[in-house]
This record gives sequence, structure tokens and C-alpha cells, in this order.
Amino acid sequence: MKLVSGLLLLLISRPLWAQTQSAPSSAPAVRTFTVQEAVNYALANYPAVRAAIERYVAAREGVSLAATNYLPSLNMIWQDNRATRNNIAGLLLPQSIIPNPSGSVTPESGRSFWGSGAGVLLSYEPLDFGYRHAQMIAAESTASRTQEELTLTRLDVASSVIDASLVLLAAQQEVRASQADVDRRAIFAKSVHALVDAHLRPGADASRAEAELAAARTRLVLSQQAERVDAAVLAQVLGLAGTEITIKPGPFLQAPPEKIWTSGPISTHPAAVAEERRVEESQARLSVVDHAYYPHISLQAMVSGRGSGANAQGLPLPTSHGLWPGDAKNWAAGVSVTLPVLDFASIRARKRIEMANERREQAIYDQTIQNLTGLLAQAQDLLDASREVARNTPIELRAATESEAQARARFQAGLGTIVDVAEAQRLLLQAEIDDSLATLNIWRALARLAAAQGNLQPFVDLASQSPGGGH
Repeated sequence: MKLVSGLLLLLISRPLWAQTQSAPSSAPAVRTFTVQEAVNYALANYPAVRAAIERYVAAREGVSLAATNYLPSLNMIWQDNRATRNNIAGLLLPQSIIPNPSGSVTPESGRSFWGSGAGVLLSYEPLDFGYRHAQMIAAESTASRTQEELTLTRLDVASSVIDASLVLLAAQQEVRASQADVDRRAIFAKSVHALVDAHLRPGADASRAEAELAAARTRLVLSQQAERVDAAVLAQVLGLAGTEITIKPGPFLQAPPEKIWTSGPISTHPAAVAEERRVEESQARLSVVDHAYYPHISLQAMVSGRGSGANAQGLPLPTSHGLWPGDAKNWAAGVSVTLPVLDFASIRARKRIEMANERREQAIYDQTIQNLTGLLAQAQDLLDASREVARNTPIELRAATESEAQARARFQAGLGTIVDVAEAQRLLLQAEIDDSLATLNIWRALARLAAAQGNLQPFVDLASQSPGGGH
């Protein structure tokens, strides 16, 4: 019995074991990008960009919709009904409740008959005193504004991707420096333990070395955590939230050339241009209101037919009469002139509203120019400071390296203390981090300068022309 149970267990477990062994790993795939590849991916896939594209497409269709106002209007109708004749002398004011009567008063107006009607009305407005043209201009202004907003969205997304990529590279450099610091302190801790075991150093030195090593490992863990957070931020900017992202260093670990591109006027920045288009859009809407209080002249032509189940005396005809609108045929042609006589008050109020909107957009444009000018000055100052720091960090690194080596040598010779070594190693770690980030900070400053100028292409060209820019 036990043997049978064992064989059954083996037969059941073998397929499960084979399935487990053959199942693919569920570990998330790692996406690796260069900075340029990350920018291109975000511009093609980031939801904000796709939303801006669809806004522009909708605005362009708005221009097509405005153009249809130039087309004539053709309306058709067919109806069959069963109702009482119910005609009386008098009239009805325009309303939408009581159906309009037709025909003359008859003695049998309470009886019901079949009735039918069909007609076609063609209307065309050949002259509108510029109203439809003003609507076209307003629609085109909206499309132009959304196009510039799309350009601005692309700039913002590309700037965010570049900055997030360089921040991730900086985090990777901090991890490397922290790992090097852990390795140095581990080697030093072993040598301290050897000296303590040989009774050449007190046991407190070994404890201090272990404490410094543990602190270095903590810094390494924190730097690795920061790297993962920065990678998650970049993944979110790319529209790949939840995906593990890595960035290739490319040229960004080498100093860029001192001479960079020349900038254009700040008024060409997409933010300034977009706000300028908003001003033009307000002016176009104001023009539409200005053209609203003009008469509308329409050419109209109509053909129609009527059918009735009663004769001229109101007496019923055979049952099928009235189902086809062929008893009376009519046509008409003419000109209609309409003017909203009492709309001048509402049009004047709308005009005041649009004038206020135009002044508001003009003020926002002026504020935008001020903001962009300030951002450009800040970016230039940041670039100058980053270059100055980059010139100083090699001196800091060289001095810190020599100081750490001398401190260890003095400690090994019994002329220095472990506190001197710990302080020297701390200074070396900071110098390594400062030196590794100095070059990246120059590139980040260049990216911010290009974004403040409203054109990232010079930055991309500079990166591609630098050593390693093609990788």
C-alpha cells in the first residue's frame, strides 16, 4: 500500500516539477536607453505628448468645420400623419407646441384624415460682411495656438527626460564612489585587525574601523536606494512606470567644450510663442464679435408637395388618399434678410468680455517674457558655476587621494591615529563624488540653458559631437 501511494505521489509530482523547471522567469526586463533614445521614446509615447497631439488634430478639424459655413444648406423633409382637419380662422404666434393648421375652415374639422408632405429647401448666404471669414481666422488661431502648445509640451517632456537621465547617471556615479569607499574601508579594516591581533594596536582601533566600514555600507545602501528612486522617476517620465530603466553614460562623463551654441531671442521660446498665439486668438474672437451685428442675406429655393385625405369641402376621400404628397405641388424662390435688431446689448457685452480677455493674455505674455528672461539668466549662472567647480574638483581629488594614502601610511607606521585615517577616507569619498558629479553638472546646466532658450537641438548636437556621443 505504501509502495502504491509512493508511486502515485511520484506520478503526480513529476509533471508539476517539470512545469516549474520549464516556466520562464517572471523577473522584469531591464530597458536600456541612451539619453537621445530616451528622449525619442518619450516624445513618441508619453501620454501628455499624445494628448497635445490630439488637441492639435481637433483644432485643425475645427478649421475644417468653420469652412463648412461657406457651403449652402440643403434640408429635406417627408412626413405622413393622421389628424383632424381642425382649422379655424385666426393665427398662431411662433411657438413649438401647437402644429400649424393648413387649409380653410370646414364644417367637418373634427374628423381625421391622412395627410402627407415632402419638401426640399436650399439656402445659401452669399454675403455676410466678413462674419464667416472672422470665424475662419478664429479657428485658425486656435489651431496655431494648439500647435505651439504641442511644441512646448514636447520641449517640457524632452527637458524632463534629459534632466532625469542625467540625475540617474549622477546617482550611478555616487553608487560607484560609495562602493569604492566600502572596498577601501574593508581592506583597511582587515589590516587594522591584523595589527590588533599582533598587539601592535589597541582593540578600540578595530572597533572604530568596523564602525567606519558599517557606516560606509549604510551610505552605499542609501545611494543604491537613491539610484532606484531616480530610475523610477525616469521610467515615469518615459511613460514606462514600473519598468526597470538604465541609462548609458555616452559622452556625459567627459567635459563638454567651453564654446557652445549661440542663442536666439527669447521671444522665439515655445512658451512665449504659445502665449503670443493666445493673444492672437483673443483678437480673432473679438473680430468675430465685431462682425456679429450685420444683416444676413440668404438666397432660398423650395419645392414641396402636399397630400390630404379630404377634398376642398372637407369631405373624406378614399382611404389611401393623403398618404402620398402629390395632391398639391409648390415651388418658391426668394431672398431673406435677417438682422438681430435687439442683440446690440449682448454683442456689446461680449465685446467687452473679449477685450478684457485680450488684455489679460497680453499681460500673461509680458509675464512669460519676464519669467523666461529670468530662467535664462539663472541657467547661464548655473553653467558658469558648474564649470568653475569642475576646474576645482580634480585638485580636490588629487589632494584627498594623497592625504588618504599618507594617513594610512602614518597609521601603519604608528605615527597617526585611526581617526586621522577615517577623516582622510571621508574627505576622499566626498572628493570622488564631487569630481564625478562635476562634469555631469555641466551637462545638466547646458540642458537647462537649452531648455531656457526653447530649443534642445543644440544640446543634442553638442552631445553627439562629443567623444562617446555616438554610443
